[in-house]
Amino acid sequence: MLENYLPVLIFLVLAILFGVGPVVAGFVLAPHRPDSAKLSPYECGFEAFEDSRMKFDVRYYLVAILFIIFDLEIAFLFPWAVVLKEIGMFGFLSMMVFLGILVVGFIYEWKKGALEWE
Repeated sequence: MLENYLPVLIFLVLAILFGVGPVVAGFVLAPHRPDSAKLSPYECGFEAFEDSRMKFDVRYYLVAILFIIFDLEIAFLFPWAVVLKEIGMFGFLSMMVFLGILVVGFIYEWKKGALEWE
Protein backbone atom coordinates (compact mmCIF):
# COMPACT_ATOMS: atom_id res chain seq x y z
CA MET A 1 0.00 0.00 0.00
CA LEU A 2 2.83 2.42 0.76
CA GLU A 3 4.29 1.86 -2.71
CA ASN A 4 1.31 3.78 -4.10
CA TYR A 5 2.61 6.90 -2.36
CA LEU A 6 6.13 6.64 -3.82
CA PRO A 7 5.34 8.87 -6.86
CA VAL A 8 3.89 11.49 -4.54
CA LEU A 9 6.99 11.39 -2.35
CA ILE A 10 9.25 11.68 -5.40
CA PHE A 11 7.18 14.61 -6.66
CA LEU A 12 7.42 16.40 -3.30
CA VAL A 13 11.19 15.90 -3.10
CA LEU A 14 11.66 17.21 -6.64
CA ALA A 15 9.36 20.17 -5.95
CA ILE A 16 11.37 21.11 -2.88
CA LEU A 17 14.63 20.76 -4.80
CA PHE A 18 13.40 22.89 -7.69
CA GLY A 19 11.95 25.48 -5.33
CA VAL A 20 14.68 25.77 -2.72
CA GLY A 21 17.65 24.82 -4.90
CA PRO A 22 17.87 28.04 -6.95
CA VAL A 23 17.52 30.18 -3.82
CA VAL A 24 20.35 28.34 -2.09
CA ALA A 25 22.45 28.45 -5.27
CA GLY A 26 21.91 32.21 -5.45
CA PHE A 27 23.19 32.71 -1.93
CA VAL A 28 26.17 30.42 -2.42
CA LEU A 29 27.29 31.45 -5.92
CA ALA A 30 26.37 35.15 -5.99
CA PRO A 31 29.15 37.71 -5.49
CA HIS A 32 29.04 39.55 -2.18
CA ARG A 33 30.13 43.14 -2.88
CA PRO A 34 27.90 45.44 -0.85
CA ASP A 35 28.25 49.21 -1.15
CA SER A 36 26.32 52.16 0.25
CA ALA A 37 23.97 52.43 -2.73
CA LYS A 38 23.02 48.76 -2.57
CA LEU A 39 22.51 48.85 1.18
CA SER A 40 20.31 51.94 1.08
CA PRO A 41 16.64 51.39 1.97
CA TYR A 42 15.47 52.70 -1.42
CA GLU A 43 15.61 50.68 -4.60
CA CYS A 44 16.70 53.56 -6.79
CA GLY A 45 19.86 54.29 -4.78
CA PHE A 46 19.07 57.86 -3.69
CA GLU A 47 17.14 59.35 -0.82
CA ALA A 48 13.42 59.97 -1.07
CA PHE A 49 12.16 63.47 -1.79
CA GLU A 50 9.22 63.49 0.59
CA ASP A 51 8.08 61.94 3.84
CA SER A 52 7.08 58.29 3.56
CA ARG A 53 3.90 59.01 5.54
CA MET A 54 2.43 61.32 2.90
CA LYS A 55 -1.17 60.82 1.84
CA PHE A 56 -1.83 59.03 -1.43
CA ASP A 57 -4.20 60.44 -3.96
CA VAL A 58 -7.54 58.65 -3.94
CA ARG A 59 -7.13 57.90 -7.66
CA TYR A 60 -4.44 55.36 -6.77
CA TYR A 61 -6.98 53.33 -4.82
CA LEU A 62 -9.65 53.80 -7.49
CA VAL A 63 -7.36 52.39 -10.16
CA ALA A 64 -6.57 49.44 -7.86
CA ILE A 65 -10.31 48.78 -7.40
CA LEU A 66 -10.80 49.03 -11.16
CA PHE A 67 -8.06 46.46 -11.74
CA ILE A 68 -9.64 44.08 -9.23
CA ILE A 69 -13.04 44.47 -10.88
CA PHE A 70 -11.79 43.51 -14.32
CA ASP A 71 -9.39 40.88 -13.00
CA LEU A 72 -12.17 39.12 -11.08
CA GLU A 73 -14.51 39.35 -14.00
CA ILE A 74 -12.13 37.63 -16.40
CA ALA A 75 -11.03 35.03 -13.84
CA PHE A 76 -14.63 33.91 -13.28
CA LEU A 77 -16.07 34.31 -16.79
CA PHE A 78 -13.84 31.77 -18.55
CA PRO A 79 -14.66 28.75 -16.33
CA TRP A 80 -18.30 29.82 -16.23
CA ALA A 81 -18.50 29.95 -20.03
CA VAL A 82 -17.01 26.47 -20.32
CA VAL A 83 -19.59 24.82 -18.04
CA LEU A 84 -22.59 27.01 -18.86
CA LYS A 85 -24.59 24.15 -20.44
CA GLU A 86 -24.11 21.93 -17.38
CA ILE A 87 -25.00 24.49 -14.70
CA GLY A 88 -28.20 25.66 -16.39
CA MET A 89 -30.35 28.63 -15.48
CA PHE A 90 -29.20 28.78 -11.85
CA GLY A 91 -25.58 29.22 -12.94
CA PHE A 92 -26.61 31.82 -15.50
CA LEU A 93 -28.59 33.86 -12.97
CA SER A 94 -25.88 33.65 -10.31
CA MET A 95 -23.32 34.96 -12.84
CA MET A 96 -25.67 37.78 -13.79
CA VAL A 97 -25.88 38.76 -10.09
CA PHE A 98 -22.08 38.66 -9.89
CA LEU A 99 -21.73 40.81 -13.02
CA GLY A 100 -24.35 43.20 -11.67
CA ILE A 101 -22.27 43.72 -8.53
CA LEU A 102 -19.21 44.37 -10.71
CA VAL A 103 -21.19 46.87 -12.80
CA VAL A 104 -22.11 48.73 -9.61
CA GLY A 105 -18.39 48.94 -8.77
CA PHE A 106 -17.61 50.11 -12.30
CA ILE A 107 -20.26 52.84 -12.11
CA TYR A 108 -18.79 53.95 -8.76
CA GLU A 109 -15.36 54.22 -10.40
CA TRP A 110 -16.82 56.16 -13.29
CA LYS A 111 -18.60 58.63 -11.00
CA LYS A 112 -15.43 59.17 -8.94
CA GLY A 113 -13.48 60.03 -12.10
CA ALA A 114 -11.03 57.14 -12.08
CA LEU A 115 -11.41 56.70 -15.84
CA GLU A 116 -10.34 60.28 -16.60
CA TRP A 117 -6.60 60.76 -17.09
CA GLU A 118 -4.93 64.09 -16.58
